[in-house]
Amino acid sequence: MKKTLLSIAAVVAVITSANAQDMLSKSKFFDNWQVGVKGGGFSWTTREAFIKNTRATFGAEIGKQISPAFRLGVEGMAYVRPVDFDNNSNYLNFVDQTNVSLVGTVNLSNLIAGYKGTPRFFEVEGFAGLGWLHNYVQGADNRKAPNVLNGMTAEFGSNLLFNLGQSKAWGIKISPALVYTVDGVANPAESNSRNELNLKNSWTQVTAGVVYRFKGSNGAHHFTTATQNPDNSAELGRLRDELNSKNKELSDCQRQVNKLQDDLEAARNKKPEVVEKVVTKNKKTLESVVTFRVAKSTIDASQLPNVERIASYLNKYRNAKVSIKGYASPEGNLEKNKQLATARAEAVKNLLVKRYKISADRIQAEGNGIGDMFSEPDWNRVSIANIVE
Repeated sequence: MKKTLLSIAAVVAVITSANAQDMLSKSKFFDNWQVGVKGGGFSWTTREAFIKNTRATFGAEIGKQISPAFRLGVEGMAYVRPVDFDNNSNYLNFVDQTNVSLVGTVNLSNLIAGYKGTPRFFEVEGFAGLGWLHNYVQGADNRKAPNVLNGMTAEFGSNLLFNLGQSKAWGIKISPALVYTVDGVANPAESNSRNELNLKNSWTQVTAGVVYRFKGSNGAHHFTTATQNPDNSAELGRLRDELNSKNKELSDCQRQVNKLQDDLEAARNKKPEVVEKVVTKNKKTLESVVTFRVAKSTIDASQLPNVERIASYLNKYRNAKVSIKGYASPEGNLEKNKQLATARAEAVKNLLVKRYKISADRIQAEGNGIGDMFSEPDWNRVSIANIVE
């Protein structure tokens, strides 16, 4: 029986490790370790009522996640005196049994539904293990017969696992299990083996515990693929954004090329037009030009005579009004140039009102955006005031 159990454990380990080859190549030895503590109750499976005769059990575990579907670990459990030890004078300790097991755990959720790169909130695991049981008998010497203080155990159970937190570093699990004492048979006369899995030589236990998963070299508390590595993710995100930006630029350029081709084709097919230019003579009006510095709407002292010329005329002719239009040179942002042109017109108006006491209702000021009155682009940074009779 012992050989059979060991063979089954070896086969399970080989099958699950084959599924982990790709993951093993991307992780280090000290990655994907976890520790845990747990406690609960146990009772003999067939000899007594579980709830009525339950005694306490507690323990700790350490394990390494070999792959998202398989974990190998060591578990140690301590059992407070079983009920049938109560009247035995050889068992007067607080803890009368311990069991240390090598446990293999299969994550059934990841094995069946696949691993999505991060643990699910709720997962189901199955586990099996082989252990060493030791009884703490007072005054007994394990080196002398007939005291048998050590024995082999086999356990089978499941974990109902709840993964908590954004990083899934913590987990809470509820674990029902069945633990067999493998040594000995119920009826030696009917058995050819000295070991068997018999419910009469087993106990049922239910525990609840907490596990903590250590952070690995990938920066996470769980398995990640190469594309999930935080450093790689940041770099891939940057490259993806850069590619999207280049694709947008290329698309914009292609649209411009198509538009220019359409305009060129339209120009080639356009028939010559005769344009008659009508020249009319207009009455000359008083005009004054105020020039501004680059990106400024403040009137320099050198430009005050041009404003004063308009003020003098308005003070002399009380019925006259003035129209002020602001302009900006074509360099720079179009929207800002529009705002700057309006500010320049308002600057001349404010000076006429505040310094020369011209009534505001005689002044119309507005921005006309980018100007093209002069051949030199930067000469168009002006406000032009025209007298309206």
